[in-house]
Amino acid sequence: MTTRNVICPGCGACCDDIRIDFIGNGNAKENENEDSHGLIIKNACKMGHAKFLQATSDQRIRVPLIRDHQDRGKSRKASWEEALEKAGRILAIARRPLIFLGSDITCEAMQAGLLLGEYLGGVVDSGTSISDGPTVMGIQEAGQVGATAGQSKIRSDLAVYWGANPLESMPRHMSRYAVYPRGHWTRRGRFDRTVITIDPRKSITAENSDLHIRLKPNTDYELMSALLTLLHGRSPHPSVENVTGISIDQMNEILEIMKGCNCGVIYLGSGIASCNGKHRNVELALHLAAELNEFTKFVIGPLSSNCNTGGFNQTASALYGFPFGLDFSRGYPRYNPGEYTTVNLLRERDIDAALLVSSNLDAHLPATCAEYLAKVPTVCIDVIPGPMTQFADVVLPGVIDAIECEGTLHRFDGVCIYSKSIMDSPFSFAASNEHILNQLFDVLLNLGVVSGQKQYQYNYRALPNC
Repeated sequence: MTTRNVICPGCGACCDDIRIDFIGNGNAKENENEDSHGLIIKNACKMGHAKFLQATSDQRIRVPLIRDHQDRGKSRKASWEEALEKAGRILAIARRPLIFLGSDITCEAMQAGLLLGEYLGGVVDSGTSISDGPTVMGIQEAGQVGATAGQSKIRSDLAVYWGANPLESMPRHMSRYAVYPRGHWTRRGRFDRTVITIDPRKSITAENSDLHIRLKPNTDYELMSALLTLLHGRSPHPSVENVTGISIDQMNEILEIMKGCNCGVIYLGSGIASCNGKHRNVELALHLAAELNEFTKFVIGPLSSNCNTGGFNQTASALYGFPFGLDFSRGYPRYNPGEYTTVNLLRERDIDAALLVSSNLDAHLPATCAEYLAKVPTVCIDVIPGPMTQFADVVLPGVIDAIECEGTLHRFDGVCIYSKSIMDSPFSFAASNEHILNQLFDVLLNLGVVSGQKQYQYNYRALPNC
């Protein structure tokens, strides 16, 4: 059986041209794209290929696990009902639990997690706070002149990668959306496009660019300020050359290329948001793109490498008005980045329990934060074993969203995509991660939990979908 036009949840590109061929399990490999479990995956990059293979991986978590503290902390297999009740009791007795929702789940699961966090009076956060949070804050401050990936592909003849390395973080971005496709001004594809990479490192993307601006680390703000000064017809102070490592003549060259294109796109990577300046860097970049529209058409957008990072921002903003790091301890949502975000809560030891859903936190947390997280009672919903599942008190088998269940994803350009499943969930007790969170909600209701400042109970099924 062959399934075409499958949406890949491997990264933020959400490519929708994947082809999956299902063959008998256990057959020998017929070609390099086939794995030993009966899937032939075509058109996907290495990241997407690995994501699809999780569905049939031998390492997959298939039974609930409970850590037995009386047996030297070893994990034992448990029934679904026992593990779910144990997870409910951990969250029920917590005074300030953290619910961390990873970027590999659908918006429907994120909504269920947000409602669960509101009911518990805890803190709900996502991968945004440890990756693209400054980008979201910069957009809040300055606004965004944006466009869809399709519009950029058809209209643009200039691509500027600022602090981004898509050939590693989003392998098909250049070939599918930005550089190689033919468009209105680019009948010859790559030969009619100009690619500029602004990055302190000589990355693979920089090597494949027409112009690499190798500025000094942590000087993005100074470079953008100088570019805006030149754009306004004034000359920046000569010291900017020593600060950034870029001459004023080269800055003028960059601006002439930008002003001379028919349509330009600036793709902001996590590098611009993680250096000195944080969201102020993003704010200046947004102003630069907006003011370039006085000379030509210019748009800008973040290049989120994770699958559904923007989905949490959109879902949380629609429900509560804030994009990430929501604190419900007072019965209403509060938002203060740097205080109610995951790293800060763990550093200050402000939580006493955690629910991690497809978190992959081990790749992002500082060592001190990970050490404290290992000490608090933790419930983990995940597909593949990892450091987070090793110290979790309860491990619930996760479902691969957008592959084993339907759901909504947000592409890197903000376009909302509804993904259909290509196979059923392998579990009889869980149809999706949303279903697992709703079952956990029912356990808390059966336990008679009235959390924090909230003195009423509501039916999550009666709330509208985002």
